[in-house]
Amino acid sequence: MSGNELLVAFMLLTTPPGLVEAPPSAEAWPALSKSIQKTAIDLEILDVRESAYLLAKREEFSDDINILRRRYREFDGAPRVLDSMRFPERNTVTELIQFNRGYRKHLVEKQSLERDRTEQYDTALMETDRLYKVWDCVRDARCDFYYVTVRRAALRKLKETIGEEAFILGQLPPNVPTWRYNEVR
Repeated sequence: MSGNELLVAFMLLTTPPGLVEAPPSAEAWPALSKSIQKTAIDLEILDVRESAYLLAKREEFSDDINILRRRYREFDGAPRVLDSMRFPERNTVTELIQFNRGYRKHLVEKQSLERDRTEQYDTALMETDRLYKVWDCVRDARCDFYYVTVRRAALRKLKETIGEEAFILGQLPPNVPTWRYNEVR
């Protein structure tokens, strides 16, 4: 692939979505589709596994390029998949999430027995569910078999939820509201 082909690919991908594009000539198609796929993969808006069907057919060029253009806009500024490496690996996260769900179940059972403390249990349940959502984003971001776009969306949501500084430092909240242990055992 030449630098010119990659530049053309980048320009095509960064053009605003919605334009109807005529299919490239049959002669230009193989090189152009490969350079667009490579650029889209490098930009993390196309998963390698999607290249089997996105930009695979010349007659679907306009639809496919507009899908990638929308993704380019959608993921502009979103963390890259490499950013997921600052967080625990998926198996560890899965165990922490299982503990969260077990703790939630425990709270529900206790709440049914201690009806005079419903408000405290409701608060603890809301916090437990909020923490679950944080850790669920981490699990999705660390899941290698998810498409790159799913992982980046999870990273963006995680960053929005915990804040930029905590995200950059890889600082996650606990998987359960440990500050509630003395109140709702």
